[in-house]
Amino acid sequence: MPVAEPNSGGDLAAPRTSNLAPVRVGQGPLGLAAGIPLAGGAVLAFHTAFLIDRCWWLAVVYLACLFALRRLRSARQAFYTGLGIGLGLFPPHLHFFWALFGPAAAVLWLVLAFWHGLFLLLLRAVHERGGTAWATLWAPVLWLGVEYFRSELYYLRFSWLTVGYLLPVSVSGPLLPWLGVYGVSVPLMLLGAFLARGVEDLRSARGWPRSGALLGFGVAIVGLGAAYALGVSRAQSRAEPTQALRVAGIQLEFPALPEVLAHLERVLTSHPETELFVLSEYTFQGPVPEEVRQWCRQHRRWLLAGGKEPVGTDRFYNTAYGIGPDGEVAFQQAKAVPIQFFQDGEPAPEQRIWASPWGPLGVCICYDLNYSRVVDRLIRQGARALLVPAMDVEAWGRHEHRLNAQLTPVRAAEHRVPILRVASSGISQLIGGTDGQVSAVGAVPGQGDVIAGRLEWPAHRRPALPWDRWLGPLSVWASGALLLWLGVEALRRQRPPRAAPAPVRRPLTPAGKANVAGDPPAPPNPSCTPSG
Repeated sequence: MPVAEPNSGGDLAAPRTSNLAPVRVGQGPLGLAAGIPLAGGAVLAFHTAFLIDRCWWLAVVYLACLFALRRLRSARQAFYTGLGIGLGLFPPHLHFFWALFGPAAAVLWLVLAFWHGLFLLLLRAVHERGGTAWATLWAPVLWLGVEYFRSELYYLRFSWLTVGYLLPVSVSGPLLPWLGVYGVSVPLMLLGAFLARGVEDLRSARGWPRSGALLGFGVAIVGLGAAYALGVSRAQSRAEPTQALRVAGIQLEFPALPEVLAHLERVLTSHPETELFVLSEYTFQGPVPEEVRQWCRQHRRWLLAGGKEPVGTDRFYNTAYGIGPDGEVAFQQAKAVPIQFFQDGEPAPEQRIWASPWGPLGVCICYDLNYSRVVDRLIRQGARALLVPAMDVEAWGRHEHRLNAQLTPVRAAEHRVPILRVASSGISQLIGGTDGQVSAVGAVPGQGDVIAGRLEWPAHRRPALPWDRWLGPLSVWASGALLLWLGVEALRRQRPPRAAPAPVRRPLTPAGKANVAGDPPAPPNPSCTPSG
């Protein structure tokens, strides 16, 4: 990328290829002392946006601070500053990892923090070689690529605490069907980049943001507003629901069989209109017992409950069983993505929808809801609503329950489908319509709590996926290509230069004798011939 470098007189020289970033007054490289306040500002803005819904706009400030750190003096400083920011973000919210994994939790926190370090490392490299304009264009690509990869594409994938989850669904809801939970960060990163550039201009000798920063910020605002208005208009014009399913979920954590039967009887009495009862993941430690299936026969009711489907002698599938009014298994689906490091069963060999009497329904089991690719498969197959038996152990704490519950309204708004999520000890959620707004919630720990209502959806709807489902992989490839190019360039720099061959020096010889074999004899030196 060509870079304009300052000449000796202080003006910009003609563009030429260089490995140095353009240096402008007040916008030179950042020292570590100046970078630390920006890192602290990013951490503070993130936590405030997460904890206080009305402060969601601080997500832009968080991204602006990250963008401003592109000017750190060295790649080492950029990476370790990003790593420090990640360690300031994740452990406070994921402190329950220590209860689950002990000291190994520190390794998992470092893995999550690594992605912030990688982002700053790549962004600084772009800025160093191409300047602020190229960094502004690349920042959304790099951020989307890093977020998508760490959330969806490798063994330790973990989608919690991404920028899309910082925004309440009341704000991001109209954008989610278009951009998706990862794609929402693209316009926000652009806003953050132009905000950071405007602040840098204010601190420079000019004293007022350059027209490029102002124009970019304005265009990003207008584009985001237009997409938001379009989303609102489309949501208001959606088809009225023509199909409905009356459901009731019961929060039970590792219950005994008599307890399950007693709660089913109690809920049937209090909600006799219920067509489908839903119990949590791992309600049973095997297939659904015969006594429960007999209850379904007796009362002519449907039941969806979590259990274990044995595979061989020592393995199993974490399975959701659909029991019909005849007491037989009408449908079953295994968990697609078992939780890493847990005895959570084998991955499901396939995903398919449930052709229920009310229409095609998708079944996700707990952690499956974290992954857009898992939910997308069900939507592509025509699922009109999602049923999610989940296991949230009471001992993991309220904060973990709150983090896990953030996923449900986001997925409902992304795909415009109603969702019933029944967790063993809360937070259970009923999103009855297609707008992502939660209509009923189960308490924590709330043993025996009931969440009941209607799931409603239009009879005909064309499946559509948000744009980030293809923008995300493209950004991953682009970020990977940039990282590969930087690695090759670094290796070339470390390779020592080839030494030039030494010139061949021939020895002086007496006159009339050949220098070396085959050379003609040297001419005689006139000054050495005898006179007369």
